[in-house]
Amino acid sequence: MTDHAAPAAIAEPPASPSRVDRRGMALYGLLGFAAGLPFYMFSTVLALRLQAHGVALAVIGFFAWVQLLPTLKFVWAPLLDRYAVPGFARFYGKRRGWMMLAQLGIFASMVAMALTAEDASLPVTALFAVLLAFWTTTLEVAADAWRIELYPTQDEQGPIVAANLWGYRSAMVAAGSGALLLADWSGWSIAYLAIAAAAFLPFPILAAMRGHEDRDAQRLPALATGTVASVFILLVGAAATAAIGWLVLTLAAGAGIDAGANVTPWVLGICMLPFLAMAAALPRIRRAPADAPIRRSAAIGPYVDFFWRYGFAALVLMAFVSLYRMGDVLALNLSKPMIKDLGYSLSQIGRADSVVALVASMVGVGLAGWLVTRWAMTWALALGALVAAIGNFGFVWLAGQPVDEGLLYVATGADQFGNGFAGAVFVVYLSLLVNPRYPGAQYAFLTGFAFLLPRLLSGAGGTIVRAIGYDDFFLLSGVLSLVAIVFLPALARIRPRTEELE
Repeated sequence: MTDHAAPAAIAEPPASPSRVDRRGMALYGLLGFAAGLPFYMFSTVLALRLQAHGVALAVIGFFAWVQLLPTLKFVWAPLLDRYAVPGFARFYGKRRGWMMLAQLGIFASMVAMALTAEDASLPVTALFAVLLAFWTTTLEVAADAWRIELYPTQDEQGPIVAANLWGYRSAMVAAGSGALLLADWSGWSIAYLAIAAAAFLPFPILAAMRGHEDRDAQRLPALATGTVASVFILLVGAAATAAIGWLVLTLAAGAGIDAGANVTPWVLGICMLPFLAMAAALPRIRRAPADAPIRRSAAIGPYVDFFWRYGFAALVLMAFVSLYRMGDVLALNLSKPMIKDLGYSLSQIGRADSVVALVASMVGVGLAGWLVTRWAMTWALALGALVAAIGNFGFVWLAGQPVDEGLLYVATGADQFGNGFAGAVFVVYLSLLVNPRYPGAQYAFLTGFAFLLPRLLSGAGGTIVRAIGYDDFFLLSGVLSLVAIVFLPALARIRPRTEELE
């Protein structure tokens, strides 16, 4: 029997692009905007805020591990496929209900970060940054699952992904540049409050949309009960996160991890564990019949399905996706502190991250969205890796130039074009690997694993820079992006098993 949900690992380009769904593009542009606004606030902007308060570079690097939350989203993604948010789901449906809860979580977390903007207690700063990352990721999981359900083919995915990333990157630029400019003028608290208000704007738009059964009389009761349930969920989530965070910090202190510790060898060792675990489990997974409990399990069935379909080729796929965005992730947290150390002001960095970054990023995303409807994925992925590497090498070039805002624009534009192009191609590629039977869980797993190794290493970025310097760090990150190209001939030959679960 054939599996209707098993695309080739590298799909051929469609014969003719389908008609563009403009309403879908507008919707996913909005959802991308909602998810993109908070991202810089717990990554790049937070790194500069900590630097301004005299926090050591190694500790700033540790804060990059907050970005591990998106890589671990497969842990709670099955809950979004299985359960609905009380109140909201009754009128808006499961996917939109989760999006609305996530929007409330994003707003509350960013307001909390604004009220603690002096960073007098780094554990408190870390708590609210983790909550912001968690709810941002939850919004993305729900939106991605809905996208894969609505647009399952490569030619449909291209324009929708482009629109989603246009919204996402527009929001990242608005948050990044806007927050830095506001911080330079009025302080970090005002910057975070302003972005929190902007991030909340999509909520009333989602609330005003038609319900899945179009019963307008149920709208206000659904909003009221959904909001009350959301407040309870947010409070329980914050308490649980605080308890887990206290335990992690206690264990880290006991292990001697501090600003002077060399954590790189430990991080590399941890990075190998997922590959070893997958290799050990694959023989049993490949032998599992359709009615095996591990294939029907609500908790692990979606992930077992991926390895059952691809077998040992899944290890090649996972190694490739771990490397593909490596350069961009490594550069994200430390590029702005490096630029600040070169002598550029927050306002100069903010201006570079505004129009220049936005235009370059949107051109990259748009070009990628167009090319994936016409090129084989192999060639699109190869070009994405190349332009991403060039963007990283641009920081090395900038470090050797005199301080000049125009040169900063050139380096920023190259970085954002490469980041946008590679990101759009990568989203389409990962979407094609997903079995539509489990869209939320499998896409969350793939995107989470794709950024696990880069973000683990990013947390050790401060200690790596201390050892080899900024120039060699960005040379290394660019070369790692290029290494992904070596995998493409093998990926082009990978095909999944096609037996269908009964």
